[in-house]
Amino acid sequence: MMKAMIMAAGVGSRLMPLTATVSKPMVPIVNKPVMEYSVDLLKRHGITDIIANLHYLPDTIRGHFKDGSDFGVEMNYSYEEKLMGTAGGVKNNQWFLEEETFVILSGDGLTDIDLTEMYKFHKENKALATIALKPVEDVTKFGVVVLDGDNSITAFQEKPKQEEALSNLVNTGIYMFEPEIFNYIPEKTFYDFGKELFPLLVEKGLPFYGWETDAYWSDIGSFDTYKWAQYDILAGKVNFEVESSSKLISPTVKGNGKIHMGEGSKIQEHTDITGSVVIGKNSTVGQRCVLHNCIILDNVEIGDDVFITNSIIGNNCRLHNKVIVNSNCVIADGNNIETQVELLKSVKIWPGKTIIEDNCVGEDMVG
Repeated sequence: MMKAMIMAAGVGSRLMPLTATVSKPMVPIVNKPVMEYSVDLLKRHGITDIIANLHYLPDTIRGHFKDGSDFGVEMNYSYEEKLMGTAGGVKNNQWFLEEETFVILSGDGLTDIDLTEMYKFHKENKALATIALKPVEDVTKFGVVVLDGDNSITAFQEKPKQEEALSNLVNTGIYMFEPEIFNYIPEKTFYDFGKELFPLLVEKGLPFYGWETDAYWSDIGSFDTYKWAQYDILAGKVNFEVESSSKLISPTVKGNGKIHMGEGSKIQEHTDITGSVVIGKNSTVGQRCVLHNCIILDNVEIGDDVFITNSIIGNNCRLHNKVIVNSNCVIADGNNIETQVELLKSVKIWPGKTIIEDNCVGEDMVG
């Protein structure tokens, strides 16, 4: 049976300040860490021997998954004091992976890809390396992969202009390798899949294939993709079961939005829910609030007459009465927003601050 490695060493700078207190693979997607979906996916396909490389806030990952027994897998870890690069991080774990075919997943990706079918393709083509590819409409934010007629990889383009793209297939960061791949990765040095290893495989004409999938896939690399991945789960676009939870919602709550609430959370009277709303555990929403396309994490207390649209509220925050949170704001963990404060569009507030009464905030609150 295959083993797996989950790439979990990244800092997640584009998700700051949400990642100021947790590593990127631990940011919650519909009330569980995004990396947990990868672990669930591996288990679904019978892959239970897993290693994750760690670097930034490693204890947030170790503390959640521990030895993996609570998740029906065996979890192992390797700590990189200095980042080794994507391929270098895999080389660092050669001792764990070198006995058989292995699969690589991103700790910050959400996918329901059929790993069993990918494995069949990989073996049928006697591949040294296989990349899972996803067709997309806008290729400008991704690494594009070019195939020939038998699905061999012939070229790469990194974030090309739309009119210059040679393909609409993009690299998902999901790979299968044979142990011989370690012959092409140098030891104890920074080495990258996309910039170094993959071009080398093409240059040498080695059996290097692309496997196209129509499965759901989202790289949780920005606040937009972070929010939309959750909305997609609520809309049933992702093949994962979401745990049901007891909901304490007043019968006077209005709106036609989709909502998922964690245990112990409640919404009081005359609040209006539209779009998609995710609320974590033990959070409360007061009376006459308006919630539209927003993510509210655990242990949040929201007062009366609060307006939140298209924004993210971190753990252990308190929003007092009549607070307005405009579009694309991110309030990190442990913030206290006093009565009648208005946060203007796209404001980011770093952890542990108090924003005072009658203050209209239009700048990032850092440090």
